[in-house]
Amino acid sequence: MSKNLVKSTTVVISMTMISRVFGFVRDMVTAALFGASAQFDAFSIAFRIPNLMRRLFAEGSFSQAFVPVLSEYQKRKTQEEVQQFIDAISGTLGITLLVVTTLGIFCAPWIVTLFAPGFAAHGDRFDLTVTMLRITFPYLMLISLTALSGAILNTYSRFWVAAFTPVFLNIVMIVTAIWLSPHFAKPIIGLAWGVFIAGVVQLVFQWPFLKRLQLLPRPKINFHDPGVVRVLTLMVPALFGVSVGQINLMVDSVFASLLMIGSVSWLYYSDRLMEFPLGVFGVAISTVILPHLSRHHATQSAESFSLTLDWALRAVLLVGIPAGVALAVISGPMLSTLFQYGRFDGHSVIMAQKSLTAFAIGIAPFMLVKVLAAGFYAKQDLRTPVRIAVIAMVTNIILNIILIWPLAHAGIALATSLAALVNTGCLFYFLRQRGFYCPREGWKWFALRITLANIVLAVWLWVGAGDISRWINSSPIWRVEHLAFLLVTASFIYFAVLWLSGIRLHHLLMPQQQTA
Repeated sequence: MSKNLVKSTTVVISMTMISRVFGFVRDMVTAALFGASAQFDAFSIAFRIPNLMRRLFAEGSFSQAFVPVLSEYQKRKTQEEVQQFIDAISGTLGITLLVVTTLGIFCAPWIVTLFAPGFAAHGDRFDLTVTMLRITFPYLMLISLTALSGAILNTYSRFWVAAFTPVFLNIVMIVTAIWLSPHFAKPIIGLAWGVFIAGVVQLVFQWPFLKRLQLLPRPKINFHDPGVVRVLTLMVPALFGVSVGQINLMVDSVFASLLMIGSVSWLYYSDRLMEFPLGVFGVAISTVILPHLSRHHATQSAESFSLTLDWALRAVLLVGIPAGVALAVISGPMLSTLFQYGRFDGHSVIMAQKSLTAFAIGIAPFMLVKVLAAGFYAKQDLRTPVRIAVIAMVTNIILNIILIWPLAHAGIALATSLAALVNTGCLFYFLRQRGFYCPREGWKWFALRITLANIVLAVWLWVGAGDISRWINSSPIWRVEHLAFLLVTASFIYFAVLWLSGIRLHHLLMPQQQTA
């Protein structure tokens, strides 16, 4: 089992890594063309809104409810029954998304006012955001149907397809930013059209793979299908739970819109760097373990369920903590190397550095939340994560109010990270209390070795990075060479310390696999 998990996770990480690399290229292009400007602030909000709702409908409540039910169908039902369920859920989801998308386009001015009230003081920025939101809002429907296809493929262990799909979003946005944007009076609108086009491309890309599995959806609206009823029943608490997370992000947008021009952009670029390890490792591991945990729950294998969670937690900490350390210590050099071109100047680097350092504190907790929450979703207990998410939301709002005044946009990032810590602690407590998870032996020594390796890593990066002004004033070639040297040597040092302290690959395998 552990080897299968490692193999599946490696596949997802590899595909996601490709996507993130293209994502960085996309961000470098947009930073050079648009910088941290009022226009890019407007695009950030217009892109964020359908993205938030995508997480609400697709990757959030729907996937959390759909995957466990589909896993049971896969185990216990015939191929024909599985196809009927997929047809019914795709038609039901599709018509719901069509209604939501239509309302979103019509209500765009009110939605922008809700998400970015500070834009109302700047008429041009508000009007531009509304225009682009009407272009990007259909992306919600397209990417949600893509997520449905990806969830089916993941359940049938075709993990690489869904993980590779986001590459097309980045490629299309790069192409439209360079070649389509110049044809508009306000070039940033071309980027909004890129989002719409990418949604179409991503959905169509997955169809041949579903057809090969003989599971290509033939949409039929059927709210009374037993499988659809179960998914909808599970979605209700999940919808509240994911809504809480999206409210957190909406609160962040509201506060950021009240700050100086550029604040939304600085948070966007620092968030993009923070999302790299989270997307490559955290999402990959949670994506892979959810079908496995769901199958263990369906077969009532409590020990395998707990061991799968234990493996995932160790894997996350092994990567998440050093990722957070690296982003905190060399946030300035990374931002300077990746984005300091064209209209993204040294001042923008310093401002984005502040928020990235604050986000870095939450890297490991963000990853742990995805893994720990999967434990509840697989058990089809979605109420507990909802209650915990409410606690995290209240924490985030209170901390935003407290921290935004002394720290401006960095206070928003810090509040988000601290709220993630609260979320992690509560999820872990209730998993242990209810007996869903029992840590296997060796955690104390594992934690000590990880701590030692990260201390050495932090010292090396701090000494090697030097003063941020040197990076800002140096040539792009110098920045690339020195950042590459720092990252390569830091990776070698980190894993060398782990190896010297006694951690071996077999320590990351489950006990039954170790003795095999």
